[in-house]
Amino acid sequence: MTTTAEALLLVDIADGIATLTLNRPGQFNALSAALIGELQAALDRVAGDPDLRVVVLAARGRGFCAGHDLKEIRAMGDVAAVEALFAQCSRMMTAITRLPQPVIAKVHGLATAAGCQLVASCDLAVASSSATFATPGVNIGAFCSTPGVALGRAVSRSTRWRCS
Repeated sequence: MTTTAEALLLVDIADGIATLTLNRPGQFNALSAALIGELQAALDRVAGDPDLRVVVLAARGRGFCAGHDLKEIRAMGDVAAVEALFAQCSRMMTAITRLPQPVIAKVHGLATAAGCQLVASCDLAVASSSATFATPGVNIGAFCSTPGVALGRAVSRSTRWRCS
């Protein structure tokens, strides 16, 4: 039996609502290959359940999602393995956009890089006042182009220049 502390993704289904909770709080819910796989499997189950009316994507810990698990990527050391991981992530993000149910991101703390893409792939984001969003890959010598696609679709031109 998997305990809450061990499960990478917590799935709660009640009253027509599927709540999928990222559960890697010690790693700011970084998207490992295993977590992406669990998300994909949960999304596939949700898509086939006509009794579910909405999906809430949430996270445990101090932040929503820090993006890809860079330690895991560094340990791969093989370009083909990294490309496979990114393809797996792309399929999962696309699955979110194709769900028949609306998907709501419940965001707190940071959502960066692929974590920001995860939010932008949802139909709606509800963010706490502590939420911050960024695609900081350039700061580590990477160019995060895939989050830019989802962000470009989710954030209109007029809101890009609003400051408060």
